[in-house]
Amino acid sequence: MPKKKHFSAGRVPLILFLCQMISALDVPLDSKLLGDLVQPPTITQQSPKDYIIDPRENIVIQCEAKGRPPPSFSWTRNGTHFDIDKDPLVTMKPGSGTLVINILSEGKAETYEGVYQCTARNERGAAISNNIVVRPSRSPLWTKERLEPITLRNGQSLVLPCRPPIGLPPAIIFWMDNSFQRLPQSERVSQGLNGDLYFSNVLPEDTREDYICYARFNHTQTIQQKQPISLKVISVDELNDTIAANLSDTEFYGAKPSKERPPTFLTPEGNESLKEELRGNVLSLECIAEGLPTPVIYWIKEDGTLPVNRTFYRNFKKTLQITQVSEADSGNYQCIAKNTLGAVHHTISVTVKAAPYWISAPQNLVLSPGENGTLICRANGNPKPRIGWLTNGVPVEIAPDDPSRKIDGDTIMFSNVQERSSAVYQCNASNEYGYLLANAFVNVLAEPPRILTSANILYQVIANRPALLDCAFFGSPLPTIEWFKGTKGRALHEDIYVLHDNGTLEIPVAQKDSAGTYTCVARNKLGMAKNEVHLEIKDPTRIIKQPEYAVVQRGSKVSFECKVKHDDTLIPTIMWLKDNGELPNDERFSVDKDHLVVTDVSDDDGGTYTCAANTTLDSVSASAGLRVVAPTPTPAPIYDVPNPPFDLELTNQLDKSVQLTWTPGDDNNSPITKFIIEYEDAMHEAGIWHHQAEVSGTQTTAQLTLSPYVNYSFRVMAENSIGRSVPSEASEQYLTKAAEPDQNPTSVEGIGTEPDNLVITWKPLNGFQSNGPGLQYKVSWRQKDGDDEWTSVVVANVSKYIVSGTPTFVPYLIKVQALNDVGFAPEPAAVMGHSGEDLPMVAPGNVRVNVVNSTLAEVHWDPVPLKSVRGHLQGYRIYYWKAQSSSKRNRRHIEKKILTFQGSKTHGMLPGLQPYSHYTLNVRVVNGKGEGPASTDRAFHTPEGVPSAPSSLKIVNPTLDSLTLEWDPPSHPNGVLTEYTLRYQPINSTHELGPLVDLKIPANKTRWTLKHLNFSTRYKFYFYAQTSVGSGSQITEEAITTVDEAGILPPDVGAGKVRAVNPRISNLTAAAAETYANISWEYEGPEHVKFYVEYGVAGSKEEWRKEIVNDSRSFFGLKGLMPGTTYKVRVGAEGDSGFVSSEDVFETGPAMASRQVDIATQGWFIGLMCAVALLILILLIVCFIRRNKGGKYPVKEKEDAHADPEIQPMKEDDGTFGEYRSFESDAEDHKPLKKGSRTPSDRTVKKEDSDDSLVDYGEGVNGQFNEDGSFIGQYSGKKEKEPAEGNESSEAPSPVNAMNSFV
Repeated sequence: MPKKKHFSAGRVPLILFLCQMISALDVPLDSKLLGDLVQPPTITQQSPKDYIIDPRENIVIQCEAKGRPPPSFSWTRNGTHFDIDKDPLVTMKPGSGTLVINILSEGKAETYEGVYQCTARNERGAAISNNIVVRPSRSPLWTKERLEPITLRNGQSLVLPCRPPIGLPPAIIFWMDNSFQRLPQSERVSQGLNGDLYFSNVLPEDTREDYICYARFNHTQTIQQKQPISLKVISVDELNDTIAANLSDTEFYGAKPSKERPPTFLTPEGNESLKEELRGNVLSLECIAEGLPTPVIYWIKEDGTLPVNRTFYRNFKKTLQITQVSEADSGNYQCIAKNTLGAVHHTISVTVKAAPYWISAPQNLVLSPGENGTLICRANGNPKPRIGWLTNGVPVEIAPDDPSRKIDGDTIMFSNVQERSSAVYQCNASNEYGYLLANAFVNVLAEPPRILTSANILYQVIANRPALLDCAFFGSPLPTIEWFKGTKGRALHEDIYVLHDNGTLEIPVAQKDSAGTYTCVARNKLGMAKNEVHLEIKDPTRIIKQPEYAVVQRGSKVSFECKVKHDDTLIPTIMWLKDNGELPNDERFSVDKDHLVVTDVSDDDGGTYTCAANTTLDSVSASAGLRVVAPTPTPAPIYDVPNPPFDLELTNQLDKSVQLTWTPGDDNNSPITKFIIEYEDAMHEAGIWHHQAEVSGTQTTAQLTLSPYVNYSFRVMAENSIGRSVPSEASEQYLTKAAEPDQNPTSVEGIGTEPDNLVITWKPLNGFQSNGPGLQYKVSWRQKDGDDEWTSVVVANVSKYIVSGTPTFVPYLIKVQALNDVGFAPEPAAVMGHSGEDLPMVAPGNVRVNVVNSTLAEVHWDPVPLKSVRGHLQGYRIYYWKAQSSSKRNRRHIEKKILTFQGSKTHGMLPGLQPYSHYTLNVRVVNGKGEGPASTDRAFHTPEGVPSAPSSLKIVNPTLDSLTLEWDPPSHPNGVLTEYTLRYQPINSTHELGPLVDLKIPANKTRWTLKHLNFSTRYKFYFYAQTSVGSGSQITEEAITTVDEAGILPPDVGAGKVRAVNPRISNLTAAAAETYANISWEYEGPEHVKFYVEYGVAGSKEEWRKEIVNDSRSFFGLKGLMPGTTYKVRVGAEGDSGFVSSEDVFETGPAMASRQVDIATQGWFIGLMCAVALLILILLIVCFIRRNKGGKYPVKEKEDAHADPEIQPMKEDDGTFGEYRSFESDAEDHKPLKKGSRTPSDRTVKKEDSDDSLVDYGEGVNGQFNEDGSFIGQYSGKKEKEPAEGNESSEAPSPVNAMNSFV
């Protein structure tokens, strides 16, 4: 059945057409839509089969039919044609087959008794009605009879006969007196089904002269009455007086009172009787007994039970009635009459027969030419009915032959139908108890689809409620229906929508985005039709401020607030109710927008007030109570928490519920708002109280739901606006009965710990959940993909079971079911687990390496077969190590690193490589057990890069006009050094910079003397190395020439060094972990300086946080940092000579693996990093200015020339970085990559030089990768051999590349 639709206001619903299936297809008779279609006749209305008429009114025999063209009508009477034109009293209604016989003017109803049948016919066939048996009702009089008075002795039984006249339909019988008052009935006196009045024993009060039986004939609204019956009951004393008056003394023996006697049946007679009833009727069985004392009747069914919902007792249990009787109700029923002296039985053998009833009535067929179809007529009954077929009212055996028709018992099959196959078929199912007649037409039509629903209907629905969009349709062949949303949408499918057979589209939960235009399209092979409807989604009406419970004093004012939020296009109506009725018609009640105000409150105003908000689409309501109290006496009361409840009592104790009753304590002048009920389980958790329920402060009882096998005690606390009372005394204990568990263990898992086992674990039930003693677990398992039966064991007091001897890494279905001494818990759902894993068997193949630049390489490999993994594929692991520097001849393995790539990735990036180095790598597959064999080693070379800064720069032997510079080569040449560049300039007394001098120095030099300098002049030096790729990072120093030769001081500690002009802090480094970082630095300057460390989140506007360093240490530990956060740090000295180092940036390790958005590709992140780089540049400029007291250093031009040519852009493909781990055993074991620990010479990274960062290639914590590719890996390692010299150092790559890896 299609669901009811809700249309917007003012829209006229279209008569919808249901096309549930092709066998139920009908042609709708809407002349505007389908005026040109033909349809065989269909009987729509007819008089009942047994038609009893009132002889005082005209006879109307109904016969209505539809069809196109409109059908003509004819009648038969008693099997022959009934010519209505020849009888002036008979007319037929225009456009109808209904007969009207005018017997009021003349004629008698008896003349028109008979069997009538109507036929409706048009060019497509003929439909016939049932045989309508017309009989006039009769209400005959009682026959005259002389009734003798009845005299009985007290205690005797009696039957007063009624014997009403036989009428049509049968009369309704009842007994009354002359005053038309019903005679009282009881277990002793009652009326039988046949109308007789039965007395089990008579009493003197039964004496009366007006026992009258009445018969009411409802059809004619007449009542007939029998002659009154006189009954006199004589007591023993009266009888003795009568005997004494008529007999001599010698003849007087005296009458004795009636003796008590056991029961005997007045009806039915004998010990057994038979009863036959038709299926669907009411079965009425009666047993009336006499006896003294009055017997009581009982009923039973032999070998069965009486149906619970269909069994009723009438007439003081003397009548047993079973409604809707069926064949299953056949059997022997026994009535038992019992009193104190005995019992008597009577058996009634019941047989239920059945007139024919439908199993499957034939349905109309609408077929297109050439199609096939079936008419099925199935009926049942007792005895089995006979099935007969008619065509257009003529038995099919003598009807014209139709080659498309084949009859097989209760089925007619049609094949390759043509227009001439159209006809109306009748199925007749009959047995001795009645018949069924059904018409079903076959209409052969060829029609393209037509949509019957009006176009552009607007549906309005509240959000989160179902929406039903109609699309009534017709066509032959039966069209298919599709729905579309919008103008270019795809067909809507049943994953979100429900498509009903009648064309209706259902949106189960309509959301805001469900609004729009929907198009219904109907198609068959003859064409297509479509229709548009519109859906609007409205916000639900809500009460955002509900009225609140109020306690007010008599004579005061109270206000209830009710704020409603609704859809802007819907106009709500707000109504206030009191106790679900209208507000009193009293001027003290006023409604103003959101408030109901009651002034001069009286006791009658107490009750429940409801705010109801209604729109055309929905309604909501909220209620609050009003309690009226007496005015507060003086002095002012003391408000406090309530006193605890008392007198706790348990009643209605059932297996799973109990009623708790208590008496509230004093509320201490603040009404109790609620009661809190807690329970203690003395059996499982003695002394621990748990929350059970909360009830309103107006309740003093609560129906509590209990669990089996718990020894309950309860206590109650009261709460008011001040607070909560102390708990009440505990109630008596109540132990509930044990029952089977109602839940199973949770967290069921199956994980193998060895290649040949399966470990099944679960979270066990606690004692409260056990529901009974003897808690155990039935553990069951079987292979998921096999045909094996379940294997089960029962265990107790454990939460783990190990299955041994399993195949390696096979999926298993697992169930864990709880049971106790009472029974089993419900059948649990199966979960899937796996037996143990083993190491992978196959190494990845076809390993390829593509060197991207001097610090980055891309690795590809072929995946291994999944079967060879023998476990959960966790990823692939790349082992790689630097075997030799290209500038060295000795080959020594110094460091191995590991990168892990999660999942089924077949490529990844190796970042942080050493330029100008020889590397070797292999790839291994990883599962939960460990690694598989390594692939064949692959070697590759990294090209040259720019060098790091020279390791040191010293200025020695100052004279009047010369300075000597000594230096150590870069620790990371990253290639073949081609030359050094020295740039220097003088600084005058006003801190202004002089001209900048450039000097090229051969690469094999480590010492250089500058001559012809100005005496007593300060110089600033900038020094860096170069390879063929470009310039490296620079190192700076300042020194001053002497005033004269005699002014040179003798050498001190560190002789040969020129004393720094100003104290300074250099080489600031940060080594970070998850929540802490070690900060270290180098200091040159006066002794006994106190340092401080300042730090903050990089890029934020928050103030620097400051930590004081004890003593003069050159290191400090920062604690309490946030994981995965980038920090800025600097070190300064306190006092008058205060100075600050340059900033360093470090990042704490991530807390856990998480799915992150690849922020490196987000515009806001790129902008933020640019802003951070700009901020760092500004801070550095400020530091230089402060350091030099405002001097100007025109070094920007030279620094801009030091761009790193190694930083080459990479495409944002799916290359990823994995987890770093190095095999070192020294203090550097877990030192993370220092991101941005040094700043490149130009203090920034140009966008055109590098678009990539480590963020673009990472995958997850501990060297894993998120699905979006974000990198949160870290380094770890182990030292296998001695560290080598030169560019084989394990330190981070050049500062420029380090920054490239961070930004």
